[in-house]
Amino acid sequence: MAGEKMEVDAAEAKLKTMAHSEQHYFKSYDHHGIHEEMLKDEVRTRSYMNAIVQNKHIFKDKIVLDVGCGTAILAMFAVKAGAKHVIGVDMSTMIFKAREIVAVNGMADKITLIQGKMEEIEMPYPKVDIIISEWMGYFLLYESMLDTVLYARDRYLAKDGLIFPDKATIYLAGIEDGEYKEDKIGYWNNVYGFDYTPLKEVALREPLVDTVDVQAVVTEPTLALTLDLYKCQVSDLAFNSNVKLTARRDDFIHAIVGWFDIEFTAAHKTVRFSTGPHTKWTHWKQTVFYLQDVLTVQQGETVDLALRVKPSDKNRRDLDISIDYKFESSDANRAVSGSSEYKMC
Repeated sequence: MAGEKMEVDAAEAKLKTMAHSEQHYFKSYDHHGIHEEMLKDEVRTRSYMNAIVQNKHIFKDKIVLDVGCGTAILAMFAVKAGAKHVIGVDMSTMIFKAREIVAVNGMADKITLIQGKMEEIEMPYPKVDIIISEWMGYFLLYESMLDTVLYARDRYLAKDGLIFPDKATIYLAGIEDGEYKEDKIGYWNNVYGFDYTPLKEVALREPLVDTVDVQAVVTEPTLALTLDLYKCQVSDLAFNSNVKLTARRDDFIHAIVGWFDIEFTAAHKTVRFSTGPHTKWTHWKQTVFYLQDVLTVQQGETVDLALRVKPSDKNRRDLDISIDYKFESSDANRAVSGSSEYKMC
């Protein structure tokens, strides 16, 4: 116990040397509540379980690296699938509880858990056969660890090694959300008789992470980004995407909703899950970007979007996002164009 306390103290001391934003990120994973939410997300956890446990022919006798291992659930799935040994790496102090979890499940001889940053720790193996990681954040890239997974890939993954999952896609659609937009944005026009529109600008710049009713989706979903984890680079995490949204029906568009899908294509039978409004709830929900204007669209009409996403210069885990929108119509009264900027922080 004394040894563990010293290790915890050393970990906390190291955290204090980091930038405040990094301290906040890693310390948020010290609390069991966030892990409980992730574990209870059945879409997430069962997808990983199925991709790993149902592919014992892939994991048998392999060396596996779990990047950002948390409570070690993925590491234990890998052992259950026959992995020779699993190395789990995590910066948060939750890893000390993970060691206890691994031990009470009789897997301490098969799983080595290392506290520290992936880029700084000393690995017990020069190469690994498989990398597993649950690295995704809101809107896929917010607070994500993908750059760390790519570092582990380039540094430790053996030639012809596998990544679970290995494909991620972002989708966009237009939604009708007038009632909530009025409550969230319009409220600032008149607050007890005062003009609070300076806060309206702030509210418009903050994307909303929430569950969107599939009935609110006005347009066809459109692909905005595809990431192949075998090929993508850190530079790809800043991207521009031009998309065209096609209206399914006559309606209004108050906002753009974004979500992501994940695929484990290395599995014998590809395992997929989506975080969109058309599927079961996940803890990622969806991300809503309210527009300055209200678009009045008719079935079959299209809206052009130019999406730009990049990590913030102040904190690489935050996102700076802009959406230019242009809607042309034979009815000049309905044609509109504009630009909105957002910060996910």
